[in-house]
Amino acid sequence: MRVGRVLFRAEDAGVGYVLGEIGFILRRNPDAVRAPDVAFIRKERVPSTGIPKAFWEGAPDLVVEVISPSDRPGEIQTKIREWIEAGARQVWAIYPDSQTVQVVRSLTDRVTLDADDILDGGDAVPGFSCRVAELFD
Repeated sequence: MRVGRVLFRAEDAGVGYVLGEIGFILRRNPDAVRAPDVAFIRKERVPSTGIPKAFWEGAPDLVVEVISPSDRPGEIQTKIREWIEAGARQVWAIYPDSQTVQVVRSLTDRVTLDADDILDGGDAVPGFSCRVAELFD
């Protein structure tokens, strides 16, 4: 909820839309569908018919996964890889226990930020930035 609240600043600025409870079809035959904790779609990618009610074809611009203690590291990395390979511009893996965020822009471009660092939306959420601590306040 906190992540969505912070990202709504970008939605209010007209950059795009914060989404929850929507499935993204990452590939076909066999189908692979994932539903992130929070997603962001840039405004120019939304079709004239609006945001689909159930499934979006392809990856969002930003994927946010909130990591719980029961999530296994291998499963987390598999999800991140699938999102990036499907076209997500950024994945934020948020670790509440350590109050850190792993920002993944490609399979080889990863950085871990702590509470005092600035999280930048880059080309996934243009113009957005916040202190990592805001995600946990």
